[in-house]
Amino acid sequence: MASNTEIPTLDGDGMIPAYVARPEGTPRGAIIVQQEIFGVDAGIRKKADGWAAKGYLAVAPDSFWRQRPGVELDADNPEEFQQALDYMGKHDLDLGIRDIEAVIHWIRREEHVPKVGLVGYCMGGLVAYMVAARTDIDASVGYYGVSIEKMLNEKHAIARPLMLHIPAADGFVPPDAQKAMHEALDEHPRVTLHDYAGLDHGFAAEVGSRRDEAGAILADSRTEAFFAEHLG
Repeated sequence: MASNTEIPTLDGDGMIPAYVARPEGTPRGAIIVQQEIFGVDAGIRKKADGWAAKGYLAVAPDSFWRQRPGVELDADNPEEFQQALDYMGKHDLDLGIRDIEAVIHWIRREEHVPKVGLVGYCMGGLVAYMVAARTDIDASVGYYGVSIEKMLNEKHAIARPLMLHIPAADGFVPPDAQKAMHEALDEHPRVTLHDYAGLDHGFAAEVGSRRDEAGAILADSRTEAFFAEHLG
């Protein structure tokens, strides 16, 4: 069962739109599905529905709601891709993490689901890293996270399990950035990194031309096992 809802911000000064997919029966845990730069589109909703089918409460908040609620853009359309980059460039990441924290609180308080994880893609992959460092989320997973190498000074604050999927041919995360991530995080006791030779950014997208089926299935199986271990 899926529906749209609104979640109050931490300061109570606004409402965060979110797509919510509910499992049958009592949730085994909750997973926040953090969008790419293209909004809470059909692919993100499909991912949320998939987690609900596996028994989790899935919540996909709208990251760009302060700029324009309901953004949905096509990654295969060059003009819309540029629009998405513009939205990301204007997005306040620090405020966005506070919004994720508000969603975590809402899930625990209003939905009565104590264990909460997050899975994020692209910009959402960076968000996965940031929430691991800045919130009390129980576990988080990032796919092809951008700009993580610029925030490695926060690695000491990661207290809960974090998994990162890194496509080696990522056009948005160059080899030097990947090397910096490995050098900083390979020995971190809470962090697991998986590399995917030959794969590019967006390889696990549910819709469009970017998807690599074999790579997506492998990464998603690792994510599912990770959440089963840490959320239930």
